Amino acid sequence: MAGKRGRGDAAEDVEAVLDGLYTTPPSGFVARREELAVAARTAGRAEDARRIHGARRPTLAAWAANLLLRSQPEESHRFLELGQALRRAHRDLDPAGVRELSAQRRMLVAALTRQTADLALDAGQRLSAAVLTEVTATLQAVLADPAAADRWAGGRLDSALVPPSGFPPGLPSGPARESAVRSGPAHPPRTDELARVRRERLTRAREAADAAARRLDDRRVEHTAAEAAVQRARDHHGRARQEVEDTEEALRRAREALRTAAGEEQRAQERYRTTADALARAEREARRAAREAERLEPSPEDDRE
Repeated sequence: MAGKRGRGDAAEDVEAVLDGLYTTPPSGFVARREELAVAARTAGRAEDARRIHGARRPTLAAWAANLLLRSQPEESHRFLELGQALRRAHRDLDPAGVRELSAQRRMLVAALTRQTADLALDAGQRLSAAVLTEVTATLQAVLADPAAADRWAGGRLDSALVPPSGFPPGLPSGPARESAVRSGPAHPPRTDELARVRRERLTRAREAADAAARRLDDRRVEHTAAEAAVQRARDHHGRARQEVEDTEEALRRAREALRTAAGEEQRAQERYRTTADALARAEREARRAAREAERLEPSPEDDRE
């Protein structure tokens, strides 16, 4: 039982790790992802490491939408409920309900878009007008499409969502409304074939964007590793150069000492030769003096006289 609880805790841990990862700003996403993957791998959780490493870096708009969901859970839950009610009103052709909910939708989407911009700014990221447009489109898709709502509710968007083209802002009022209720929308939706082609093109575009994002992540990881290798090589080169400089300085000092010792030896040799010559002269002089003294020494016959 303890083992099972441990595995469950680990599964919960990796889910929490992924949830937190997707609120990391895109600029730091790859580095944080690799750090978490290495930590999981070091802890012996290879499957968790694989899942973490496979996480796709979100676009700026997707990250901001994830941040909104995580930072404002109650408002996000009410927003998801509004989407359910709005889709039900459209499905039931309830003009009054659509009109009332559409007004709420417009105000709430605008308010949440502004709130998302503030949350991103608090996190150190200013959102451009183009990114805020993608955030608004994502929120509209959440209201219109239950699949989009489920994706956003998961808190791990990696790209902005696109609302379906057949979701109108509201139903008309008066006689036009009655006509709409009886006959459907004045402008028929696109044919199934055109919608299918559009979905296929959108799918291919998203797949291409995802593939490009993965390649970008891979290149960034490779660039980071290469940058680290360059720094290590620079450090090694610096240490080797210092060793060469130290060795050259030691060699210079040794050569100077050698020259000094050679000079001292030469001077000592000269002193040795000078003192040897002086010694030889002194010995000769001493022998001459001894002979002269011996010569001048009186003999015994001289003493008798």
